[in-house]
Amino acid sequence: MTYFVQALQKNPELAIFLTLAIGFLIGRLKFGSFSLGIVVGTLFAGVLIGQLDIKVPPIVKVIFFDLFLFTTGYKVGPQFFRGLKKDAIPQVLLTVVLCFACLLTAFAFAKLLNYDIGTAAGLLAGAFSESTVIGTAGEAIQRLPLSDAERSALLNNIPVAYAVTYLIGTASLVWYLPTIGPKLMGINLREEGARMQAALAGSSELGPGVVSGTKFFDVRAYRVTNPLLVNKTLADIEAMPKDTRVFIARIRRGTEILEPLPDLVIREDDIVAVIARQEIHVRRGDIIGPEVDDKSLLDVPIEVLDVVVTQRSVVGLGLADLAKLEFARGVFLRRLTRAGHEIPIGAITRIDRGDVMCLIGTKPEVEKAAKGIGYADRPTDATDMVFVGTGIVLGGLVGLLSLTVAGIPLTLTASGGALIMGLIFGWLRSVYPFFGRMPEPAIWIFDTVGLCLFIGVVGLSAGPSFFSGLQNTGLSLVAVGLVSALLPHTIGILFGRYVLRMNPLIVLGACAGAGTITAALRAIQDESKSSVPALGYTVPYAVGNILLTAWGPVLVAMMTIGT
Repeated sequence: MTYFVQALQKNPELAIFLTLAIGFLIGRLKFGSFSLGIVVGTLFAGVLIGQLDIKVPPIVKVIFFDLFLFTTGYKVGPQFFRGLKKDAIPQVLLTVVLCFACLLTAFAFAKLLNYDIGTAAGLLAGAFSESTVIGTAGEAIQRLPLSDAERSALLNNIPVAYAVTYLIGTASLVWYLPTIGPKLMGINLREEGARMQAALAGSSELGPGVVSGTKFFDVRAYRVTNPLLVNKTLADIEAMPKDTRVFIARIRRGTEILEPLPDLVIREDDIVAVIARQEIHVRRGDIIGPEVDDKSLLDVPIEVLDVVVTQRSVVGLGLADLAKLEFARGVFLRRLTRAGHEIPIGAITRIDRGDVMCLIGTKPEVEKAAKGIGYADRPTDATDMVFVGTGIVLGGLVGLLSLTVAGIPLTLTASGGALIMGLIFGWLRSVYPFFGRMPEPAIWIFDTVGLCLFIGVVGLSAGPSFFSGLQNTGLSLVAVGLVSALLPHTIGILFGRYVLRMNPLIVLGACAGAGTITAALRAIQDESKSSVPALGYTVPYAVGNILLTAWGPVLVAMMTIGT
């Protein structure tokens, strides 16, 4: 045992990786439907291992925190700037009101109960599930004119308050938003969800490596016997009134296979390969004629391709309008993703810049549609590290600039600058997607592992004083964390519904986004049996991430005034 302890003390990198391993293990444990999550799990693991008095150079956590913040900005950048547009203003207003309520609630309780600056910052970070506050508030505390001992005590109090209030705040909101939120708005969540979902063709998330047995799209062969279709051109047939999208991909005439040219005349007994949704084949396939087995005709190259929306001509269009465009012929939308979250597909869904549309159809048609919509985002394992490194450096240089207000120097800090530059670079990537590529696995490493490593080092550093701090403030923080989490979201729900007149499902999704609580969004969707709340999540999530992260140094400045 002595060998093990000394190995960790002399080689802190081993302690960090042990913290990550144990933290991720703790985060996976479930208590009913609730789990601590890997961030809190890593904090607890760091605190436990930190009892061995592990000394980790502070620069380690700063490096990974900057990487995490830049990646966060990169992910939400397109939606953050979209929030400046007119149609997103109600969601932005709700987010601003909720986030200001979060700041003022944490400040009021901290003053009322005489919490120190570190505890106040931990309360803000935990009750509102924004781990980045630990870093930004910590950097602000580092700049205060205090002794090293005083500074260290304040910094060590942040994770104590965070750990207590995060558990209380997250658990309560995951229950509160889908259960009490609808009652505050006077609706039945299930009924509202069913009404909104009726117009949508949503898909379920089955998890990696698992696919649905349902075939949403299919290509089948039919022999043309319906006289209404005989001697009509392909363009005439596809222009016939119908309430669904059906296209002819290829035609067999005798032994010859013909391509689908608009002026091609369909003759009796031609065999046509038809691409359409599965249920259309089942219900209406025999309108054309009997289905036949023609493997060579059906040997059509089908492509599934992710396309980033960049063309101004399609930004803001509804999916129904997009489907009418010439380049959309023969192409279907399989999935729509916005800021990493799947968006429901339906008549109320509009396309935003930076959205990722997963298209399916014949290869030539998909390639044509990709050019009309934006940029074909083909799979790659390479990350543009020139883009990432340059962004963090430029952001850090901007963040180090300071402004003195009432004798207090205010600064974004290098980490805050990395977040801001991540927003800008993420938006640039959505406009000019041929550079700045960050594959999803790389984003996961930078985002998830970067944050957890930062939190783990915080736990290791705070370990020796963690439990004594918990004894001093733990009981009061339980009650304060509960009220601090619920009060701002109550204000947000009432403001969104009765002042802004927003749709109830969008209000709940926006509250989950503004509070950056993905678990609450899942709970709302599960309870409503609808994917509509996701439409209200992405813009508030982007804006909420920025505001709550910025509140770290703001709260430190507010707590400093008059002391």
